[in-house]
Amino acid sequence: MKIALAQLNYHIGNFEKNTSKIIDQINKAKNDGVDLLVFSELSVCGYPPQDLLEKKTFIERNEQAIEEITANCTGIGVIIGAPTLNQHQKGKRLYNSALFLNNGKIEFVQNKTLLPTYDIFDEYRYFEPNDKFNIIEFKGEKIAITICEDLWDVQPIDNDFARNQLYNVTPMEKLIEFKPDVIINIAASPFSYTKIWGRKNIFIRNAKKYKLPVFNINQVGAQTELIFDGGSLVVNPDGTIADEMNLFSEDYRIYDLDKIKSCELKKCVDENPNVIAKIHDSLVLGVRDYFHKMGFTKATLGLSGGIDSAVAVVITARALGPENLRVLLLPSKYSSDHSIKDAEDLANNLGVQFDIVKIQEVVDSFNNSLSGIFSDVDEDITEENIQARARGTILMALSNKFGHILLNTSNKSEAAVGYSTLYGDMNGGLSVLGDVYKTDVFKLAQYINRESEVIPENTISKPPSAELRPDQKDTDSLPDYDTLDKILFAYIELQKPIEEILQEGFDKALVERIIKLVNNNEYKRYQAPPILRISSKAFGAGRRIPLVAKYN
Repeated sequence: MKIALAQLNYHIGNFEKNTSKIIDQINKAKNDGVDLLVFSELSVCGYPPQDLLEKKTFIERNEQAIEEITANCTGIGVIIGAPTLNQHQKGKRLYNSALFLNNGKIEFVQNKTLLPTYDIFDEYRYFEPNDKFNIIEFKGEKIAITICEDLWDVQPIDNDFARNQLYNVTPMEKLIEFKPDVIINIAASPFSYTKIWGRKNIFIRNAKKYKLPVFNINQVGAQTELIFDGGSLVVNPDGTIADEMNLFSEDYRIYDLDKIKSCELKKCVDENPNVIAKIHDSLVLGVRDYFHKMGFTKATLGLSGGIDSAVAVVITARALGPENLRVLLLPSKYSSDHSIKDAEDLANNLGVQFDIVKIQEVVDSFNNSLSGIFSDVDEDITEENIQARARGTILMALSNKFGHILLNTSNKSEAAVGYSTLYGDMNGGLSVLGDVYKTDVFKLAQYINRESEVIPENTISKPPSAELRPDQKDTDSLPDYDTLDKILFAYIELQKPIEEILQEGFDKALVERIIKLVNNNEYKRYQAPPILRISSKAFGAGRRIPLVAKYN
């Protein structure tokens, strides 16, 4: 049997485009003599459709798309993912389903059993869990179809409090009773740099446990903050990897099942991948798909001469093309000459249009207007924030006038401790670096410069500063970023309590201050733009902390 995997980039709710892409791949596979073609989870409607699933017209258009795709499935077997109606009177209205199409009809439906409801996932909100199991027989082969989590019976643990056995049932244990010859897993698994090998190991472990080949097809592309990296896998029965499909791009490959069964194909997979390179590629894909799927073409951001805006502008230029980017340099009286020059040099290196708009007159007008109210009060962070808000207003004016979508350039370290200004540098339609710690921003800059100097070396080597007061440095009020980011990672990603973080040798007063800053600035993050997610615990939908909670 010849099995083909079609790793595609879908657009949520764009049934016409998704259906067209699927049918194009079906026709291609027919011409290639493929027996079975497999698409990813919820491929018909796109993943995750969220509350669109509660709209009757959305489900009706989904069913129309399934009918159109099914009519094209003659002379070839096809597996697609789509929501289907629960015909029973009880339970949720929908299932998350894998449909086997053959001879121009739906011959088999396998519904998803394990519905993730953690982090960014909320499937139990919409879908009824499956409780019936069977396999299909096709071309002399018995095929067990699983949907994403249904093969993820053992969860990688992030902290000691989490369960590594999350569910009460293991679907593959039910399916193995039918003595299948092959496992097919259709998935929508987003990228996380902290779990690059974790996902592969799941399929390796299942192949070895059941002594069966595993075909995993993942979707690719970004859906607002979620970035799906593709990287679909074929694993031999002995647990060796037969092939890994492209990362961060569409792909289509054909496999001879007999060769996979006999472990003839083996691919050498890098066991120590360049994590920073993958973060870079994921962010480029995230920006590109946000603009293309929203129908936007032009972007803007504030280029300060600092490392965050430097990395963000490179990512954006690579995602959209430098001709679609116009940036503003917004110096105040505290901006150093070298920062302005660094920003100019970077824009010239990239071929990006830039304008210099001095903000001091605007800032002075605000301060003069407030002088009566503030006459008996010393200057403090308020005056610094006025500078940030003046910049934010000017950037939004350019966005409004020319239709350039403003991108936010704040990093995760700043967002964590509240070192950003509401209605100022927090402005933007999308946060490019909001899930990237400052130490990794430096690594991204070095990666960008690996072949030639794109980002001026002075931008990378100089001490980070917001330049909102004379000789200001980030370390005036924060520890060095290497220390800060280790504390933040332990608290946010690993969810460790203070006592465990202190065991790593950090100063108690410092740890307590940092954690207090994280907790006290939740209200700011509620108002932040969507953040491109690259980790296992990004700010946003995957981290839900009540604003009014009294807990430290």
